Amino acid sequence: MNRLGSSTSPYLRQHAANPVDWWPWSDAALAEARDRDVPVLISVGYAACHWCHVMAHESFEDPVIGAKINANFVAIKVDREEHPDVDAVYMAATQAMTGQGGWPMTVFATPDGEPFLCGTYFPRDNFDRLLDAVGEAWRDQRDAVLRQGAAVVEAIAPQRLGGSGGTPITPDLLAQAAQRLVAAHDVAYGGFGEGGPKFPPHLALLFLLRHYKRTGDKDVLEVVQHTAEAMARGGIYDQVGGGFHRYAVDGHWVVPHFEKMLYDNALLLRVYTDLWRLTGDALAGRVARETYECLVRDFSTPEGGFRSAYDADTEGVEGLTYVWTPDQLVEALGEEDGRFAADVFGVTAAGNFEHGATVLTLARDVDDADQAVRDRWRQVKAKLFTARQDRPQPAIDGKVVAAWNALTITAIGEYARVAEALGEDPGDAADRAERAATLLAERHVDADGRLRRVSLDGIVGEPAGVLEDYGCVAEAFALIHQLTGAAVWLERAGALVDTALAKFVEDGRVFDTAVDAQRLVTRPADPTDNATPSGASALASALLAYHALSGEPSYRDRAAEILGQVAEVIAKHPRFAGYSAAAAEALLSGPVEIAIATPDAGQAAELTRVAVRDAPGGAVLVVGEPDRPGVPLLDGRPLIEGRPAAYVCRGFVCDRPVTDPVGLSTVLTA
Repeated sequence: MNRLGSSTSPYLRQHAANPVDWWPWSDAALAEARDRDVPVLISVGYAACHWCHVMAHESFEDPVIGAKINANFVAIKVDREEHPDVDAVYMAATQAMTGQGGWPMTVFATPDGEPFLCGTYFPRDNFDRLLDAVGEAWRDQRDAVLRQGAAVVEAIAPQRLGGSGGTPITPDLLAQAAQRLVAAHDVAYGGFGEGGPKFPPHLALLFLLRHYKRTGDKDVLEVVQHTAEAMARGGIYDQVGGGFHRYAVDGHWVVPHFEKMLYDNALLLRVYTDLWRLTGDALAGRVARETYECLVRDFSTPEGGFRSAYDADTEGVEGLTYVWTPDQLVEALGEEDGRFAADVFGVTAAGNFEHGATVLTLARDVDDADQAVRDRWRQVKAKLFTARQDRPQPAIDGKVVAAWNALTITAIGEYARVAEALGEDPGDAADRAERAATLLAERHVDADGRLRRVSLDGIVGEPAGVLEDYGCVAEAFALIHQLTGAAVWLERAGALVDTALAKFVEDGRVFDTAVDAQRLVTRPADPTDNATPSGASALASALLAYHALSGEPSYRDRAAEILGQVAEVIAKHPRFAGYSAAAAEALLSGPVEIAIATPDAGQAAELTRVAVRDAPGGAVLVVGEPDRPGVPLLDGRPLIEGRPAAYVCRGFVCDRPVTDPVGLSTVLTA
């Protein structure tokens, strides 16, 4: 009996017809293993994972393998995106035992969940032999197996970082972090480190942009600009449809692994939006706009949320949807435009990919070309996109993940403000951000104020929210409060950070799972940022935003404590602490609080534009009527001689209110 057919995880549903008697992750599955006195096989992956599909086809769809698993194991299938807590525990075990990790992750564990043998992808014949060997060891060498499991659990127990009191965040510490990133910069191709694979370093770039804004360090800005341009011109960026693929397999950003993840595109939208805000760079502005359009067009659900991912494969072939030959360009565009497209996108007969095909890159400087060239390029892109839509399309993982949707809400909200401030129409971006936030508030937050991590087609899943969800969603709600001036969003943000502090922080330690969550063999507490912000850094960022908007100093103190616990990681390993470092920049800046008191938003449009353009990273901004109910930042902030007035405060110290844009710019850039 396979139990995955009604799951809210598309990845689990992919395995619903397997001959393997899969269980979803649950206490009941472990109880079944205890009752049968058999070990557990835990298989962890996700819907867009190429090698997960390969192992599924080779092994889990094989009736012989399925019968062997069913006879000797309780098999548990885990979607790492639904259960990042489970993934974190067993990934730590896999890395401890093998020196590396990845997906699919294959773990053999005791009925109590203690891992005793771990690996990743196994070819079918190897996996078959491994099943026999593990079964024999469980029968004949039980004591040794149990000792191994206990030793692994002890080895992966989380360690406290930074001592009991932590380390203060100082300008010197963040300067050290920035200098380490500059030193690691690939001066030839951008990014950090040489060779492939290369992942987009969005969190580190967010930190560097905030550091540049605070310090004016031009070396830091150069690293961001070089990396951002290299990615935008490479094949990791979808030159036709906008948005970014997961990573480049080479060190030059040319050939991507073709999956598209929601969180990458949300975080990269923030990077390009902020780079555009700080420099006015045309390429950064275009990439921000196109990435926003990709998120709205390709990732939106009918209810207003955002899907998780697109597969790397199309009908089992990587890149089938995206790559082109010169003949295919001519077929889609005609002879003349086909040659133009080949020149602009670097398409040759030899190709840069498999079978003579080419991953499109931007081989010409079109953003600074004359208007006629730019118009032609846009027309060609539109025709290629239409032609590409007639090709087979990659599968979609349609589940809504709370944290990733929150990252997207924050990114779209920031884009809406910056685009308007820089004179570009953001369309309904702010409304879309609010709609998605409403979906999270109404669907993913229980009546008791607890978060659920996922939903699919309107059905909320069982997995409880982890700290990443609480921090990211609270930060998103705080931004919607700034965009709308509605008190309810600040109330919701405050409720989430209060719950997070009560349920995830114990004796100064920050854990990724709640104190009342399902027990795992260890309680994960990973402070490092990876593809997404860690729970700790997400919570610190949310605490700072909530403090600045509510005026409650205790939340800033708690954020400082959390960041102090990872200060050493920020200083010595900034590539794995980018969001923590970005939050630390906001902490050092205040964070800055900007309140613009005005009877009508239109009357304060120029003040608002300057505030958005010149604000330090992590600043909060509220525009509205003086003493507006539920908006603490506007309390006691009157108009000045009947004119809209801007109030700027840093760390409980406020400047005199100003009524003219030049004066506001002077205050913000002082």
